[in-house]
Amino acid sequence: MTKTHQHSNENALLSDAKHAAPHQFEQMSALRVRLNETLKGKESVVEHILIGLLARGHILLEDLPGLGKTTLARALADAIGGRFARLQCTPDLLPNDITGFNLFNQKTSEFEFVPGPVFSEVLLADEINRATPRAQSALLEAMAERQVTVDNVRHALSSEFFVIATQNPIEHHGTYPLPEAQLDRFALKLSIGYPAPDDELRILSSAVDECGNGSPEDQTEPILQHGELRLLQAQVARLPIAPILQRYLVDLGNETRSDSQFEHGLSPRALLIWQRLSQARAFLEGKSFVTPDDIQTVASPLLSLHMTGAHVASEELAAHVLAKVAVPVEASRRNN
Repeated sequence: MTKTHQHSNENALLSDAKHAAPHQFEQMSALRVRLNETLKGKESVVEHILIGLLARGHILLEDLPGLGKTTLARALADAIGGRFARLQCTPDLLPNDITGFNLFNQKTSEFEFVPGPVFSEVLLADEINRATPRAQSALLEAMAERQVTVDNVRHALSSEFFVIATQNPIEHHGTYPLPEAQLDRFALKLSIGYPAPDDELRILSSAVDECGNGSPEDQTEPILQHGELRLLQAQVARLPIAPILQRYLVDLGNETRSDSQFEHGLSPRALLIWQRLSQARAFLEGKSFVTPDDIQTVASPLLSLHMTGAHVASEELAAHVLAKVAVPVEASRRNN
């Protein structure tokens, strides 16, 4: 599908958007409920996952094993009616294990393409920093371009392709730190953390009735039908943002470039991602335009991707950067 044809499809979908708005907000509410039932007591994490999904931005989860990352990714795929794939990253992982490969069919005497796990709507790349740079680069193309190249032939991925990558923050032996170019492809860096005692009790109680072959989420119907996620993402991309708020984003980006706590500061691509995340957050809140609060809410998980070290908490770093740039209050007043 060409880009022109894809844009015309999105415009056609948007022509009926105003009539479908109440239904879409009901869908987003149902998505929140479904994911919060799956990942109990982590409303903020769920909110940022949905923001990343609507913004078409990939997520990096840095956390310990066993906190529900795989369950969350699978539940998300089920809820949006998409295919789920899990990729266990190891040092011997090859690029073709990610993208797919050509297999010779002796009956037809032709090569046939066998798609890899990136041909899904939701991909969980577990322990991504254990893959070699060569394997990481294959995933990088898929994340950035939503396509892969195998034997000089390009294969398009789903337009809804969404990566949730994980890495263990305490085990670094035998790992390959993600390069800045790949970190720049992620939209948000999140941490789930341990559940509160009451939420952990709910997790134990809900597990008593399970048969061991799957969870209740495995049998649930999708909330979004085919094409509906693309419609939501297209609406998010067109949500108005005032020029004065875009200037606010530029000033924030410039502030990171002169701050020693950042490796290189935010790139123009990172600022584009920040703007789209702000649009997605405003959309989730039911707003018809972006406000400074939307920009500030997504600042911490976005800026944490670009920190030079772990000596400063991402919340503190975000507050430090935000405090150095004046908030354009007049824009909010005019919009209100």
